[in-house]
Amino acid sequence: MVDGAAVFLQWMAYGFALAIGALVLLGLVVFVIDRTQRSDAIRRNYPVIGRFRSLFSTLGEFFRQYFFAMDREELPFNRAQRDWIEHSSTSKGNTVAFGSTRSLTVPGTPIFVNAAFPPLDNQFASSEPKVIGEGARTPYHAPSFFNLSGMSYGAISKPAVRALSRGAKAAGIWMNTGEGGLSPYHLEGGCDIVFQIGTAKYGVRTDDGALDDEKLRAVAAHDQVRMFEIKLAQGAKPGKGGILPGGKIGPEIAKIRGIPEGKDSISPNRHLEVDDWDDLLDMIGHVRAVTGKPVGIKIVVGAPSGPQGLFEAITARGAESAPDFITVDGGEGGTGAAPLPLIDLVGMSIREALPIVVDLRNRYGLKERIRIVASGKLVMPGDVAWAIATGADFVTSARGFMFALGCIQALKCNKNTCPTGITTHKQRLQSGLVVEEKDKRVASYAKDIIKEVETIAHSVGVPEPRLMRRDHVRVVNADGRSTLMSELWPAHAVPPGPQSTAGGS
Repeated sequence: MVDGAAVFLQWMAYGFALAIGALVLLGLVVFVIDRTQRSDAIRRNYPVIGRFRSLFSTLGEFFRQYFFAMDREELPFNRAQRDWIEHSSTSKGNTVAFGSTRSLTVPGTPIFVNAAFPPLDNQFASSEPKVIGEGARTPYHAPSFFNLSGMSYGAISKPAVRALSRGAKAAGIWMNTGEGGLSPYHLEGGCDIVFQIGTAKYGVRTDDGALDDEKLRAVAAHDQVRMFEIKLAQGAKPGKGGILPGGKIGPEIAKIRGIPEGKDSISPNRHLEVDDWDDLLDMIGHVRAVTGKPVGIKIVVGAPSGPQGLFEAITARGAESAPDFITVDGGEGGTGAAPLPLIDLVGMSIREALPIVVDLRNRYGLKERIRIVASGKLVMPGDVAWAIATGADFVTSARGFMFALGCIQALKCNKNTCPTGITTHKQRLQSGLVVEEKDKRVASYAKDIIKEVETIAHSVGVPEPRLMRRDHVRVVNADGRSTLMSELWPAHAVPPGPQSTAGGS
């Protein structure tokens, strides 16, 4: 027995010595590699240990998100926002205790004006469906003021699209396809669909990228497709077309979009046939005539002169030439892939852009003709209520619904390595996204947003959200005091300016 123990200990010693030797040998190899390589100065000057810098930089993102950042600090979305969406999507309840963790002295913070005598429970009212495109052959009676913004099949995965479609149906909201075309998975859930026509015209394009009327009619033939949205720009990348890496373009996505498989797909910076606002109105009229359904546009405001040029062109032609809706996306909007300078530096925030477009529409007498849809980082009830009080008819969100699906803000949307299966086409990672569970979360999040916005509306003294006005919101100033939004943004505040084809979208 003693001899056996001695042999065991001897073998353990040999194994330990071999392990040490292997580590020393590995260290020497890494030392030589680091010392002789030329691309990284840190590794060349500090072989082996210099590699820890890259490791710690990578891990820093993880530790900040989960350990070091305060609840309200993180960007693009902080822990408090993500937690609220997590609780609302899982029906865990969103009441909190003790007090707010939000600083109410930050300039720009909206504060809603509570009424002295708010309506009682039996005085509440639900928002009525709002008609979009009354002059179209098939107008759309949109049932909900909160809806699902554009996310393309390709940018997001098959199970993500399926869960969103089914959840949207259960919540009674519309789903925007994004610019990637119409897939069977959009239709699967039975929800109302807004088909987006991007600059590459995926799904309705000829081989050379022009608009194909026959394909357009085929899309419009689906009863679920209620409207068409011509995308001029997106908040995260104004002036730049969509970017879909070739690694995400398999046979099915290539067929749906009408593009080659396995090759990077870069959309044009704008619609090739649209050089000015008159060309845009021509395109809107053409799509509406071919499909018979409401047609709108999606823009990012760069300066008031941009959308003003649009309204001047409409006035010159007549109200019947106008888009049926305008989606205003803020510069803070999200994307699967975009150049950093465009994400950071281009396009007005929705907080500035929305009142400009609303006031221009109203000033040109088009309030009942054109519906305004607000988009751009509006994921919380207060954001949605602010947009409606500002004058939006509808609000859409994409990233709120991504969080409802289980997004953890890993910031890997452009890498095809999304750990939650939402923005990857790797089946192993997609298997973590169980459609039959996530669709319930999508529906619950949408319903909770609507319920909480109604709660805010009741607090300010109106029976339903679309009766909120700018007088119901105060905005915090730099000196800590607040001012009514109706004073900061009176209807006459948009100055007349020269017509411009730049700066508006």
